Amino acid sequence: MAIHVVGVGGSLRENSQSERALRLALAGAEELGAKTTVITGDDLVLPFYDPAVPERSDKARRLVKYIREADGVVLVSPGYHGTISGLIKNALDYIEDLREDERVYLDGRAVGCVATAQGWQAAVTTLTSLRSIVHALRGWPTPLGSAINSAEVRFDGAGECSSESVATSLRTIGRQVVEFAQSR
Repeated sequence: MAIHVVGVGGSLRENSQSERALRLALAGAEELGAKTTVITGDDLVLPFYDPAVPERSDKARRLVKYIREADGVVLVSPGYHGTISGLIKNALDYIEDLREDERVYLDGRAVGCVATAQGWQAAVTTLTSLRSIVHALRGWPTPLGSAINSAEVRFDGAGECSSESVATSLRTIGRQVVEFAQSR
């Protein structure tokens, strides 16, 4: 059975720079035969996570289902004020619904982390935040992460990256997620 990698990220803007980065990282996973699922944009418009409220929207149930079934995950967040966006943080909070699973939270899964921002400081601090959250959720951040300065690197309408080295890094992150899952 193929490795399943779930990509979560982007912003509310369709085909945002962060969504395009996510799709490029998932392309790297697909190069190694992985099945991928993308959760981005409107799929991330969820009610604020509240552990005291057991009812979940259809979108929240879908997110939790795919994360539960995932062999690996790729997370991409735009940098908002030096950290991850509220949209991404809220989605990650729903992983709390896996607290009583046999494989709790992101336990035993590789997680590729990518941050995009208009400047190096926000890109780097956002990447650091993502990696810290993955550790807290018992996941394994891939050795390679990517902080992308959107003022210097752009993705065109077809998803092509203006920097071949950034594109290679993104595909490598997707491949590392699959390679880790295969080794487990």
